Amino acid sequence: MTPLSAKKLFLFDIDGTIAVGDTLYEGTRPMLDYIQSIGGKAYYITNNSTKSNADYVKKFRDVFGLETSREQFITSGYMAVRYLQRHHARDKIYVLGTASYITALRGAGLHITESPDADTQCAVVAYDDELTYQKLVNACRLLSTMDIPFYATNPDLCCPVDFGFIPDCGAICQMIASSTGKTPLYLGKPNPKVVSLCQAGSGFGAAQTLVVGDRLYTDIACGINAGVDTCVLYTGEATPDEVAHTQYKPTYAFADIQALLNACRQC
Repeated sequence: MTPLSAKKLFLFDIDGTIAVGDTLYEGTRPMLDYIQSIGGKAYYITNNSTKSNADYVKKFRDVFGLETSREQFITSGYMAVRYLQRHHARDKIYVLGTASYITALRGAGLHITESPDADTQCAVVAYDDELTYQKLVNACRLLSTMDIPFYATNPDLCCPVDFGFIPDCGAICQMIASSTGKTPLYLGKPNPKVVSLCQAGSGFGAAQTLVVGDRLYTDIACGINAGVDTCVLYTGEATPDEVAHTQYKPTYAFADIQALLNACRQC
């Protein structure tokens, strides 16, 4: 465990950690000001694949009043693009996802179909707030009748919203798995490459890195897998009771981002 005073690279989950919906949590802006004042860097590592990096830059500017760059966002959708470009660049890929995400995949030069057929060579499921039953039927038909790779952007079961939670990509995949017996390889958090990409972009090392999130099996597990310190905030999914019994033990735990900032200043 490295003291918080030594941390320069802060990797923040977004939903449930620094904001929920269009509401920025109190303490987030001062936390980012603190990071800038110590010569540090903030990155945003999210398993929400419905938005592109450009979408996030626009939202942070227009909704939160925060200036960011595209390079500061590492999304599960981006991780999936990187993986598919490396392993399935020439393949026809069925994608269950939003229209925006499918457009982003096609923009990355991938051969995407929303109507799988005998030529389809892999399947990808993403968080989809435009989900229809027909999309589920398409995925189940494909995975039940063909032996092809099955990927998903992230294993999150629920996504924080202003009234509580709604089903996320992991929940969609559970429906598909219950019907087909097939489970996906998840490409976003807790994949440790999320952390290594941020370190490579920032120039900071493991001892200077802190992963901050609200979910144990994705955010905290990601940091643990990458060999860096972690911090859970109790503004989203995780509770103190869950932390006491989890296999994904965070290095630090605080009530919210303001409490994390206070601790950083006191070190």
